[in-house]
Parts: sequence; C-alpha cells; structure tokens
Amino acid sequence: MEITDVPESWQVVGTRQHFKGRIVTVGSDDVLMPKGDGLEAVNREYIGHPGAVGAIALDDAGRVLLIRQYRHPVKHLLWEVPAGLRDVAGEPLWRTAERELLEEAGYRAATWHTLADTFQSPGISDERVRVFLARDLEAVPEEEIDFERQHEEADMPLAWVPLEEAVAKVLSGDVHNALAVTAILAVSAAQGTGFKHLRDKDAPEA
Repeated sequence: MEITDVPESWQVVGTRQHFKGRIVTVGSDDVLMPKGDGLEAVNREYIGHPGAVGAIALDDAGRVLLIRQYRHPVKHLLWEVPAGLRDVAGEPLWRTAERELLEEAGYRAATWHTLADTFQSPGISDERVRVFLARDLEAVPEEEIDFERQHEEADMPLAWVPLEEAVAKVLSGDVHNALAVTAILAVSAAQGTGFKHLRDKDAPEA
C-alpha cells in the first residue's frame, strides 16, 4: 500500500453552521459512515479555517530563526517561526510567507523551498498549513519595513538557535507550537539528506 494521503469526501446528508467569527467558523455535518453491513449518519463538528503559512529561516551558520509570541487560547509565550494566515486572495503562498518573515522578523530570503504540508488538527479543523524553508538571508532595516507590530506582535523577541539545539528543544518538550515543531524537525531531516527532497516554492498542494 502506497503511503500517500489522498483526497476523499464521504457523503454529507445534513450540515449546519453554529458560529461565524472574524477568522473561523464552527459547523457540523451529518456524514454517512460504515456501521456493520450498512451506513449510519454520524454528526461531526469542525472548525473552518482559512489556512496559514510558516517560514523557517536557516542561516549560513546552521541556525534557525525563532520568535516568541503570546498565544491567548493556551495562555503561553511560545517560541515559533514567522507565520500568518492566508488572508490575501490570489497571493502565492511563498509570497505570504515572505511577507510574514519580513514583517515579524525583519529578514528577506533569496532562496525559498516548500518544506512541509500539514493539516494542523484534522480531527476537528480543516486548517491547512504550508511551511517554507528560507535561506540566503538579508536583514532589513526597521525603517524600511512598512508594518506596525501591535497586540500579540508588539513585543516578539527573536533568537537565532543552532538547528541541533532547536531539535533538542522540541524533543525535551520546551517548544510546543505545532508549526514550529514541524518546521524544526523537517529542516533537520532535510539537512540530513543534503536537502535533495525539497520541493519548488510553487509546488502544488494535494
């Protein structure tokens, strides 16, 4: 059996929207699922989400760039990689990641590759995330960045962390953000193969 995720949609016989917010919706579907020799309509709740992108920057010294941000739902300051919503219609995903890297961390990258694709919590949400690897980096002076950091982004310390140390932080339970965990471990795996499995920055999503 080939180990490849494939699209599939089971029949929905009823659907309801319970909540519509600024970013997410909450709904439920009645989905026909196997039961014995037949099918049964089973209710499944889910969160609708526009999706996001992340950018993990790797410098010539083998360090990755992490930023720390307050996340209210989990009541934690989390070490993360620059990331943001897919909130500009028609914008290539790597361009969204490029914008987030500049706005949140103050860097530009000359080389971009697709690193990983994830469904963040597929049992409850349709949120889709693409993580990019950014290399050949250049710091951008603050006065050249047309973006005002406020709210959760008002005070985000930045750290350059040796990749091996970042991996250790994930495995020791010091780093919890799912996107950051994915990005750090994926960069480590990619480095171990000489980056030969990286996809183009415009690689299609499944």
